[in-house]
Order: sequence, then structure tokens, then C-alpha cells
Amino acid sequence: MSNPRTPFGSGRSSGTPQTGAKTSQDKPKRFVFVLLDNFTLLCFSAALESLRIANRMAASPVYEWRVIGEGGEFVQCSAGAWFKLDGDLDELTRDDTVMICGGIDVQSSTTKRLLNWLRREARKGVTMAGLCTAAYTLAKAGLLDGKKATIHWENQDSFAEEFLEVELTKSVFTVDGTRMTTAGGTSSIDLMLKLIADHQGEELANSVADQLIYSSIRTDQDTQRLSVPTRIGVRHPKLSQVIQIMEGNIEEPISPSILAKDVGMSTRQLERLFRRYLNRSPKRYYMELRLQKARNLLMQTDMSVINVALACGFASPSHFSKCYRAHYDTTPYRERGSHAGRLSI
Repeated sequence: MSNPRTPFGSGRSSGTPQTGAKTSQDKPKRFVFVLLDNFTLLCFSAALESLRIANRMAASPVYEWRVIGEGGEFVQCSAGAWFKLDGDLDELTRDDTVMICGGIDVQSSTTKRLLNWLRREARKGVTMAGLCTAAYTLAKAGLLDGKKATIHWENQDSFAEEFLEVELTKSVFTVDGTRMTTAGGTSSIDLMLKLIADHQGEELANSVADQLIYSSIRTDQDTQRLSVPTRIGVRHPKLSQVIQIMEGNIEEPISPSILAKDVGMSTRQLERLFRRYLNRSPKRYYMELRLQKARNLLMQTDMSVINVALACGFASPSHFSKCYRAHYDTTPYRERGSHAGRLSI
């Protein structure tokens, strides 16, 4: 593991600037990155590189940044590398934009001190973004109540169960007033390109995208997961439609006969369709979807096993336990004991 000794919050960029980009005579806009323990390196580096390249392409320092975290010394990312911080959780100005970078086990990294700091700075009107799983941190601080937000698809089930006041979307990123969230991974680039375009114009944002070899810029209208046909490798419209209905009705499963009727076919035709393309019955496929959601909730929330069973359409804990053991070769209680309370990406 590396353990760098040089702070990297100066906001200076290297390389030869290119001319022609829109420039600004105003004071550089400052981004403050807050790195949580076990943060995801990709979400942070993608955002930071976008700013560095923007400075290079604008031929002037239109952006600067500072990298901080609790303690102000070092922080480790989920890949194991260590980073030297520029400082502790210091006071900010209203013009700063805070970018909280989350990752594995964000619940443990979301400390009381961090939450209090976020609430205090939010009262100043500071714009805040939660990158990757850091949407959890913003929601825990109560800063997403009544707002739209997104989080990595793997963490959506647990987030939705815990934060009922947040309007959760499946978007790549969301911007709702002074609150922004991303789904993780390369979605940081999409958010930064939007912010650059809003601040300095689309020409500079497009130049940054070109430098990143980022040929397909996504908006907040794009969803983070592949379409059903792409995901399952099958382009049958009615099969895709049925699976979408299944995914949207986990808590109260719909019978195969009703599913078939909804898409204009017989139950026998639906059975043949699933056997042909997915080598399993509709009932079995539906059960696997429900058990997958149950496993996410067991691993990522502190919901009781009974409540997890109910949230996934099981009428009794005993039936849930039996189905879970048959599919995962372990009981829900053992799964909870080994993975309780972890949000990961």
C-alpha cells in the first residue's frame, strides 16, 4: 500500500493548456472533497480529474480543491491505498461545494462528528454532493429529506427501507437544489461535466469529456443499470415486460396467470417463454429476485429477519428461511450475523 506524504489539494494542474476554451476572470470555484474511510477511489478520482482537466483546457485555474477528512491526517480507500489529507473537517464558506466520497461500510464511516459538521455547514447554504454510497451519509444527516436522490443500484433496497422521506431514483445522478448524489463509479464524471457546463459553458465540458475519452455523456434522465434485455441477454419484448413487472412488485408478488394476462398471453405461453430463454419457470425466476432483495436487506440493514421476509413477499419467517437456505445454502440468521449493517460497492 502506498502512503503518500504530499497533500494534493493545491488545485494546480500539469500539462500544456489548450486554447479556445471558455475562461473566467472570477475567483476559482472551490470544491472540498471529504474522504470517508474505505471510500471508493474511482468516484473520487473521476471527479477530481474532471476539475484538473477543466483547468488545463480553460488555460486558467477556474477550479481549485481541498481534500479533507476526520482527523486531517491519512485515510485509506477501499482498494487499500492511503492518502494524505489537506486538513480536518474545517469551517467552509457558503461558496464551497462539498463532495463526500463514500464506499464500503459507509454506515461505520458516518460518524456523529461528521453528521454534526455536515448539518452545521448545510445551515450556511453550502452545496453538498454524496458520491457513491455517501448518499447514505447525507440522508442520515437529514439533508435529503423531501428531495430526490440516487445511490448505487446494489444499495437501493436498503436505502429505500431506511429513508422513507427521500425520493429515491434509479438515475445515474440527481441534482435537487443544493443537494446532489451519484450512483457511484463513472457517474462522478457525468455530474462533474454538468457542473462544469453550468459554470463555464458546454464547450469546456465537452473538451473535458474528449480528454477523458468519454464519448457518451449521461444526464440525470439516464438510469444506472442496463436495460432488462441487455442484462438478461434476451431481446423478447414480452419477456422483458414481465421481468420489469416482477422487479417492481417484490413485496406483493403477482401470480404467473395475472402476469401472463397483463402482457396478453396465456400462462402456458409464459411458462414456455421462461423455459426457452431463462431455463427456469416464472415462479422460480420471481423467487430468485425476491431472495436476492432479501439478501441485500440482510447484509446492508439492521431490519429484523421477519421484516425482511415481509418486505420480500414471504408470509411467514419459516417459509422464508426454508427458501433462503435452499437457494443460498445458509439461513437468513447466519447471513445477518456475518454481514450485518454493511453498505458496499
